[in-house]
Amino acid sequence: MKRVLIKLSGEALSMFSDEKKSITPEALNYIAGEIKSAYDGKTQIAIVVGGGNIWRGAKDGHGKIDRVTSDNMGMLATVINAMSIQSALENLGINTRVQTAIEISRIAEPFIRRRAIRHLEKSRIVIFAGGTGNPYFTTDTAAALRAAEINANLIIKATQVDGVYTADPKKDSKAKLIREISYMEAIKQGLKFMDASALTLCMENDIPIRVLNLHKKGNVSLAIKGEKVGTLIK
Repeated sequence: MKRVLIKLSGEALSMFSDEKKSITPEALNYIAGEIKSAYDGKTQIAIVVGGGNIWRGAKDGHGKIDRVTSDNMGMLATVINAMSIQSALENLGINTRVQTAIEISRIAEPFIRRRAIRHLEKSRIVIFAGGTGNPYFTTDTAAALRAAEINANLIIKATQVDGVYTADPKKDSKAKLIREISYMEAIKQGLKFMDASALTLCMENDIPIRVLNLHKKGNVSLAIKGEKVGTLIK
């Protein structure tokens, strides 16, 4: 049985809107539809979601809120996003569970590895919120950590561009799309699609990463089927 972890940015929940600090019904419907199209009963799916559409940790703190408090606020933002994705998926008839790295037992389960795996085995989608539960770590690192803990076969990092480029394609017209690259080469080149600690964790646990464009309909489903979309890091 294939097991895949999808990493969604918080900003994905405000796609199709000029207002980046929000959750839009259009974005939720689109994301849920893309996940449903990939949900075939043969692949177990987990999700890690960021919180940047609500709060971006130290960046949004502007030096007025200390780093630990600011990161804790970011973790809470991911819980809000996870709950919204859960509702969108359940509206489409897909059973889901939200598990959090910070304990909020009134609204979500605590992260328990064995329970998460059992949910996956019962064809439930598990949404991991709260990052790693610790400040100073990104949700990319949380995605790599959870993927390792649940023995995922693949991480799909859904972004706003077609994959990993040699430079920022929005700023450099000469940036070229990289179709395949090794973990170590990505770290050496300082490519910014995922932080170094997350990449190192994936490398140590031999978890391939496929970076793709969420805005292109069907990309997530194609990646799960093994098609060559976006960039593969292995």
